[in-house]
Amino acid sequence: MKKFVKEFKEFISRGNVMDLAVGVIIGGAFKTIIDSLVKDILMPIIGGITGGVDLSSLTFNIRGIAVSYGLFINAIINFLIIAFVIFVIIKLLAKMQRKRVVEEVAEIEAVVAEEVLLLREIRDTLRNSGK
Repeated sequence: MKKFVKEFKEFISRGNVMDLAVGVIIGGAFKTIIDSLVKDILMPIIGGITGGVDLSSLTFNIRGIAVSYGLFINAIINFLIIAFVIFVIIKLLAKMQRKRVVEEVAEIEAVVAEEVLLLREIRDTLRNSGK
């Protein structure tokens, strides 16, 4: 049992598990933001464009059972909007990451160029002092 507990502690303390836990927590908070964006901003705009059509009330009956296909259509629209927003955010984050990498590479190249210049000066000084 002690071995099991020790292995479990090692598993939990690994970076991947902690990163996953943080991701789930942030994802939950992010979901609230996205839900508000869809419900409070985008859906009223879409409702205005479509003339205020409320899809959630669309139903049909099969043997006395009401099938609310309008709610399903709303869920699909919400999913597509959320997926699009996440896509845009990921694209922006990737662009910022690429920009940061380019800046880091430029900084490294500048340091290397400065070192090369210094080495050339030392080489030239050694050549001239030997004459």
